[in-house]
Amino acid sequence: MFKDLPKFVFLTGKGGVGKTSLACATAVGLADAGKRVLLVSTDPASNVGQVFGVEIGNHITPIAAVPGLEAMEIDPEAAAAEYRDRIVGPMRGVLPEKALKGVEEQLSGACTTEIAAFDEFTALLTDDAVTDRYDHIIFDTAPTGHTIRLLKLPGAWSGFLETGGDASCLGPLAGLEKQRTRYAAAVDNLSDAARTRLIVVARPRASSLAEAARTSRELAGIGIANQHLAINGLMPEDAMGDALAGALIARDRAALDGMDKALAALPQSRFWLRPENLVGLDALRRMAAPVDLAAAKARQPEADLPPLSALVDDIEAAGKGLVMTMGKGGVGKTTIAAAVAVELAARGHEVLLTTTDPAAHLTETLAGDVPHLTVSRIDPEVETRAYRDHILATKGASLDAQGRAMLEEDLRSPCTEEIAVFQAFSRVIREAGRKFVVMDTAPTGHTLLLLDATGSYHRDVLRHAGESATHMTTPMMRLQDPAQTKILIITLPETTPVLEAARLQEDLRRAGITPWGWVVNASLAATGTTHPILAARAATEAPELAKVRENLSTRHAVVPMQAEDPVGADRLRALTGREPALA
Repeated sequence: MFKDLPKFVFLTGKGGVGKTSLACATAVGLADAGKRVLLVSTDPASNVGQVFGVEIGNHITPIAAVPGLEAMEIDPEAAAAEYRDRIVGPMRGVLPEKALKGVEEQLSGACTTEIAAFDEFTALLTDDAVTDRYDHIIFDTAPTGHTIRLLKLPGAWSGFLETGGDASCLGPLAGLEKQRTRYAAAVDNLSDAARTRLIVVARPRASSLAEAARTSRELAGIGIANQHLAINGLMPEDAMGDALAGALIARDRAALDGMDKALAALPQSRFWLRPENLVGLDALRRMAAPVDLAAAKARQPEADLPPLSALVDDIEAAGKGLVMTMGKGGVGKTTIAAAVAVELAARGHEVLLTTTDPAAHLTETLAGDVPHLTVSRIDPEVETRAYRDHILATKGASLDAQGRAMLEEDLRSPCTEEIAVFQAFSRVIREAGRKFVVMDTAPTGHTLLLLDATGSYHRDVLRHAGESATHMTTPMMRLQDPAQTKILIITLPETTPVLEAARLQEDLRRAGITPWGWVVNASLAATGTTHPILAARAATEAPELAKVRENLSTRHAVVPMQAEDPVGADRLRALTGREPALA
């Protein structure tokens, strides 16, 4: 596994890259070497207990089968609920109900969850009575650079809020004054290369490595320079005559060759794609070993795999409307959006496809004009810059230097880009009243609620419209009406992506929006691969596909993993399960 690890080790990366597996395998390896180890998970989708076959929870629990190893799972949702109650409780009966709801909404997003989890594990970074018991403390996962910057900012957060600040991520910080000293010590430990190493985990995919490069730069920019790159899930070099395996090997090589130079310069560890789910001690101890292709045994894969064309049939029935693809990064939202748009256009419908991807990328994906299909571009940088300028010119105009600095920091949050892009999308929603509009975006339920609560467009329109309100339709109302908007949640057939997609669905429902269907992308079970590693992994998809089918959605589709990138209208249409030839 990893060598010469310091006291504190953090593993960070997007969902589904294998952070938990690497964290568990690292902890077991250190304990096997005679070290005293504490493994701490702050992942909302943590399955550390499942990996070890032990119920862990939010308390330090010995792993009996591994002498020297203890573990705990910090429940971010429980921590966030307790944190919200601690902040909001004293305000009840003091603030007006409308203001109280605004504060509660500010405290409902991902920033609050992350800061609440950070609040929980700062004791593990700063309490000598705890840290002295262990040689190593392994954290799965790390706080983002955005959160650390917020924690380092000076000033009285609550004072800023009381003077009228209502930006999206300052709410969580309203109660941090008492913890300021402890947080400062924790941030110092994070920045101390002799005590802390941050391992950035990525898949050998261009998008995953690009995200890892952004994370690395952001953390280096706030003084966390002791970084290590872990590339997880490399295809073994022997394709064994399987076309899909050969294509995946070539894709891995191309992604690694095109890696960001600064990221490539980091110390690296590489781990092979395993034929098994990494559950149980034997599997964890095999993680760093070469894969034995001869020992990989394929099992019968899932049989119930409805094609994307079935969903398109139902979408087409209305003759017009808005289709939105949502999901975490790296699951294929843009590709599925393009495939749906191309299929509808191939059936003779006028379609507008709009996306936040750069126009050149989408042009390359389509590889030429498609009859009946129009493409528009929403540039996130342009929209975000305009939104920031507007907020600073309005809400920031009356703030002092300290308040303005806090507002500027808040506007660097990922929430800002999401809100700005959604507002741009709102301007083209009206087109869906006369044709199909397919949007590639990922606004969370938190963002939608925030727009509704603090942007006030939805309620202001209704309030000022008076009696005519019954004849008006706002963007929020369109999203909440399944007759006008069909939201497709895109995920991968793996544990963490499915859990994250389920969380997104709950967020959307909280905003009064019910997703219309799910698309499980990049399924090995749908490919018919004969490569022993891939066939064995195809069989492991069955439980995740069953969750989607039986518990999460009333309609779904499964799209096979592609041997080649789906470039061009023919290949995009083939993703739907149709013959790849346009009419």
